[in-house]
Amino acid sequence: MENNNRFVSISYSLYIDEDGEKRLVEKTTDDKPFELITGFGIALDSFEQQVTPLEKGAKFDFSLTKDEAYGDYRDDLLMELGRDVFSINGHFDHEHVYQDAVIQMQNDEGNRFYGRVVEVGEEKVKIDLNHPLAGETLYFKGEVLENREATEDEINHLMKHLTGGCGGHCGDCEGGCGHDHSHECCDHQHEDGCGCGHCH
Repeated sequence: MENNNRFVSISYSLYIDEDGEKRLVEKTTDDKPFELITGFGIALDSFEQQVTPLEKGAKFDFSLTKDEAYGDYRDDLLMELGRDVFSINGHFDHEHVYQDAVIQMQNDEGNRFYGRVVEVGEEKVKIDLNHPLAGETLYFKGEVLENREATEDEINHLMKHLTGGCGGHCGDCEGGCGHDHSHECCDHQHEDGCGCGHCH
């Protein structure tokens, strides 16, 4: 029986519009490609739909509108939280919470999401929960390095990975995977990284 999940490996450059020109915001390489197994929400649905039908060696050049990507920038996703939320044993977590840092947080339902630290004040920390590419049209140009049926071992490994630390959203973090810093008395967590560095 055919497996509906595909293993796709891609090298690409990602551009956005800036002052009437295309600005490069992300680039992968042949030796460090973006890899995904389809059907697990690793990439945007619209991105998967574009690359999944392509065969190994195929070149692509397509764009995703903001509605196909991360939607409009929303002012209501800017929030201020007390510094105590980011404290460990009574001490503010300067190591992870600083301007422009991307941190992982968790709400009362246990859902994890990322936020960017906009400002660290004397009493409050301002967090932006918008995706860094919210409001942008995304322009992808690249090549499919591999496109085949995913193996059972690859799917099992991915399932362990998704439930063991990354939560399936590897977009805004870098570094080693799966290590969380849980804070007492709050639902805030940091993660050192997901190890994929891609914003899908």
